[in-house]
Amino acid sequence: MSTFTIHAAKTNLSQLLARVEAGEEIILARGKTPIAKIVPIQPPKRKRQFGALRGMIDIGPEFFEPLPESELALWE
Repeated sequence: MSTFTIHAAKTNLSQLLARVEAGEEIILARGKTPIAKIVPIQPPKRKRQFGALRGMIDIGPEFFEPLPESELALWE
């Protein structure tokens, strides 16, 4: 994380924004006092779509059969 004064940030704004786009966080300071942070924007998370894996996953009828006693004992 790099720190820049407001004057330096105004002078080199394009370069600082390129660094932020690359994933870096930039601190802006008034003198030696930090006052703001420039961070990259995270893309919004996609909403889950019901049935998106339809046809890609196959669950057979053995999935719904009861577990054997030996395996049930391991869960207790």
